Amino acid sequence: MTSPLPTVKTAAKTTANTDVTSPAKPSGERPVSRVRRHLPTSPWLFAAPGLLVVAVFILYPFVSTVVNSFTDRRTLIPGEFVGLANFRELLHDDMFWTGLRNSVLYMVGVVPALVLLPLLLALLVQKNIPGITFFRSAFYTPVVASIVVVGLIWVWMLDERGLVNSLLEAVGIGKVGFLSDQWLLLLSAMAVTVWKGLGYYMIIYLAALANVPRELHEAASVDGAGAVRRFFTVTVPAVRSTMVLVAALSSVAAFKVFSEVYLMAGPNGGPAGEDTTLVMLVQRTGTGLTGRVGYASAISVVVFVVTVALMLLVLRADRKEDA
Repeated sequence: MTSPLPTVKTAAKTTANTDVTSPAKPSGERPVSRVRRHLPTSPWLFAAPGLLVVAVFILYPFVSTVVNSFTDRRTLIPGEFVGLANFRELLHDDMFWTGLRNSVLYMVGVVPALVLLPLLLALLVQKNIPGITFFRSAFYTPVVASIVVVGLIWVWMLDERGLVNSLLEAVGIGKVGFLSDQWLLLLSAMAVTVWKGLGYYMIIYLAALANVPRELHEAASVDGAGAVRRFFTVTVPAVRSTMVLVAALSSVAAFKVFSEVYLMAGPNGGPAGEDTTLVMLVQRTGTGLTGRVGYASAISVVVFVVTVALMLLVLRADRKEDA
């Protein structure tokens, strides 16, 4: 029979060794926690990847564009410093004024529609009725669709042998030159921009409408206000800051329009280039083996200055209304 005494002795030795090597701590003293000291550069190490991306893809191209705008650089030629020569040339370039006119008209035609129509659409899909999820998804589908695919679809629809002209001819109206007339082409491109942006701004308005207290509408209803009056006295003031945001975003996007007009008017900017926008002019002037990079950079600087001015005007108008 095996005796348990060795096990007891081993346990006793272990206890004795523990008592010797680990001196007893005072009962009232807490164990001291070791705190590591981080270097002052530690936060910058985490931000370094993002800052590197911003520096390479945003800051460097911006600074390079500004520098090139004061040179006569071409695609394969470094160029020399010419001062304000490129900007003086812009003042006498008819194509530049044509692009500026079209960009401004595009903004004037698109922004009011993208401020008001998505709000009305958000009011319609805000209600919880059967099947409303399908309509919300359907209205948002153009947002996620590729602009190239959307542009080609609209070109096929508005072509002389397209669906729209076939329907107009069937009812006896006759064909309409949506893609051959200067102004109809610009209006068609505006319609594509509005159609594609409705769902995006609708989502922004839905988030704003969710924060409008229901008690305000109930109080207005008790006072005898109808749906139209509640819209102007309750809904619009409650989402006014969101409307300012939508106006700022849509105005900048409309002024820098490229894809819609390029796809529908072609690389030449429609008949005699009369539908060319500023961004299309930048692309046409600064690309190719003989592209005038310096002159295109000067146009880009003008586009940047105008967009910043638009943002400041919208913010200033918002502050005046708050005052």
